[in-house]
Amino acid sequence: MEEGAARDVETGSEAGGEDALVGNVNKLTVSPPGYSGALRKGHLVFDACFESGNLGRVDYISEFEFDLFIRPDTCNPRFRVWFNFTVENVRETQRVIFNVVNFSKTKSLYRDGMSPVVKSTSRPKWQRLPAKNVYYYRCPDHRRNYVMSFAFCFDREDDVYQFAYCYPYTYSRLQHYLASLERRNLPYLQREQLGLSVQQRRLDLLTITNSDYPSPEREKKLVFLTARVHPGESPASFICQGVIDFLVSQHPVAQVLRDHVIFKIVPMLNPDGVYLGNYRCSLMGFDLNRHWQDPSPWAHPTLHAVKQLIMQMNQDPRVSLEFYIDVHAHSTMLNGFMYGNGFEDEERVQRQAVFPRLLCQNAPDFSFSNTSFNRDVVKAGTGRRFLGGLLDDTSYCYTLEVSFYSYMTAGSNAPVPYTEDTYMKLGRNVARTFLDYYKLNNLIKDNRPTHIQSSEVMSQTGNGKGNGIGKDAERQEREKSQCVRH
Repeated sequence: MEEGAARDVETGSEAGGEDALVGNVNKLTVSPPGYSGALRKGHLVFDACFESGNLGRVDYISEFEFDLFIRPDTCNPRFRVWFNFTVENVRETQRVIFNVVNFSKTKSLYRDGMSPVVKSTSRPKWQRLPAKNVYYYRCPDHRRNYVMSFAFCFDREDDVYQFAYCYPYTYSRLQHYLASLERRNLPYLQREQLGLSVQQRRLDLLTITNSDYPSPEREKKLVFLTARVHPGESPASFICQGVIDFLVSQHPVAQVLRDHVIFKIVPMLNPDGVYLGNYRCSLMGFDLNRHWQDPSPWAHPTLHAVKQLIMQMNQDPRVSLEFYIDVHAHSTMLNGFMYGNGFEDEERVQRQAVFPRLLCQNAPDFSFSNTSFNRDVVKAGTGRRFLGGLLDDTSYCYTLEVSFYSYMTAGSNAPVPYTEDTYMKLGRNVARTFLDYYKLNNLIKDNRPTHIQSSEVMSQTGNGKGNGIGKDAERQEREKSQCVRH
């Protein structure tokens, strides 16, 4: 989450004793105090020593209740939000209450019905816990910090259960996904290593375009997209994968976009933070989205490499760098929405609003009314703000945000929780919106239906309305008053 995060964080010294939490629990058996006999079923074993894991401490309160402490981000005690841990050695029908007691944020979607996600060995698909089993409150026993408590009943003794703040998307998952793309030997997809993180993890760059079209003399439009600068914002990776899945598909819209646009995508800007299970920071405790103005090649190497590439592209006469979009997830708002930069020039303000308005037509979960444009001084070091000042007035820089929890569609007041698939669907809708923006609709061959068929992009996609692709941008602008509003 780019906006509003910094001012909504308490200091580590107020967090209630977890300044000492520097590592994850490692197969920690939590038995009743004073117990010294053999391990029994129901003496829970907690673990977070795995990729993207986070759990710093467990306190036994009673046979039925346990206090859980989030491990703060490495080298930065201010951020305590992401958790991801396993529990095993359970007893069938064992009922427990887990209290996550040291959140660093006060506002949370837990107040609005969000719940943690869970899976187990025999049920490997993530699902959200029932909201009625989740409570979020200020607790006098924990220095009036906010606590999220949830009740759970273990039902299979041999299962290992895993709980997380949101659907995890790990560094290894990204590497497997990119390797599978490479194996397809697609002529319009190039993967390269743009650099390495502090801990020597890959900083991947994808370039998606049909390099044979058009002729080399013509200037080609360039769209640059980045994700996971904030490592705990895992929905950003699902959106990013949705964008990539659509752009490399055989869908006619994707084919036209590859002919006319170069897409450069950095799917994981902060691979160390993701691997370590941090919420907001890099290995060394930096919020990388506050260091765009002067990134250090040794302290912020991934950011430094991406900034250098963007500046290089901006100087290249063969391309026109038109969009920079940084993908985030938001912990207090619903729906997808965008942040853009504020300008004095009203005409430029209106031009900047075109893409989000078009996206609103294509994506039922995107909210234009939540979209805003600002010049907040606090945001000066973000990618959106810095690059907005660097690039010329024909370039547009946005933060794309999506809720950690849910969206509401037009005419409904019931929130629909996001799934991994619906996050990816938003990414596909972002990609296809560039067709409307560049008014390329007349280039689609054979008068094929232009709403996205699921079989063409490998997974469920499209919103079934077919109302976005077939209209050009001007007509959609006239119809913008019909846009989803929340």
